[in-house]
Amino acid sequence: MLAAPVWAQDAQTLADIRQELTVLHVDIQRLKRELSTTGGVSSGAAAGSSVLDRVSAIEAGLQRLTAQSEQLEYRINRIVTDGTNRIGDLEFRLVELEGGDIGALGETSTLGGEEALGTTGAVQPVPDNGTELAVGEQADFDAAKQALSEGAHQLAAEKFASFTQSYPGSPLAPEADFNRGKALDGLGDTREAARAYLASFTGNATSATAPQALFELGAALGRLGQVDQACITLSEVGVRFPGQDTVAQAKVEMAALGCS
Repeated sequence: MLAAPVWAQDAQTLADIRQELTVLHVDIQRLKRELSTTGGVSSGAAAGSSVLDRVSAIEAGLQRLTAQSEQLEYRINRIVTDGTNRIGDLEFRLVELEGGDIGALGETSTLGGEEALGTTGAVQPVPDNGTELAVGEQADFDAAKQALSEGAHQLAAEKFASFTQSYPGSPLAPEADFNRGKALDGLGDTREAARAYLASFTGNATSATAPQALFELGAALGRLGQVDQACITLSEVGVRFPGQDTVAQAKVEMAALGCS
């Protein structure tokens, strides 16, 4: 945890470096155009060519540094996301062991603060769409989902667990955790299923699977006999996601549990 402020500073510094590199790139392009206009003078041809070569080398170096900074920033964002998810899971386990109010946990704070995710200020660094996946990431996810659709719940649960460990911070992680919960539910392991649904929701509370994950978490708590926590969690579905289909599902479940 002590390393979190360092990550925040690193992410901010990377953004500054990228901005400076962009400015330098523009300056170099302008300098190259100015040098190119003197290429016709015979006495300065060799010197001009040498300078242009040096400028080209500098430009190539800047492009390489820009690419490296982007890769490092992406890795930092993934580490922050994975750490935040793990903290959320630990909070859930601690409250559960102490017999506290799980429904009052709320959303886990971003590891290192929101600044740890760069200068955009976004709570979630990895969007659901438009993010480049790692090699084999989509294939591994599809294989796990295929196992679930075929009713191979044990295999699906193992594959989705392996996916979240192999690709921390993946944009597919919330859906992977949600499907892992469904697989565990299919195995009758309601307690672990509840943890998977919580991981899905806290991983990205604005993802497409978040409303259903929150509902399934509340329903699982009800099946575990934690009716008060289940009612609180299910009531949050309507508060957080008004107008969603899951709101009606939550109301039906609350009625079945006798929530006031």
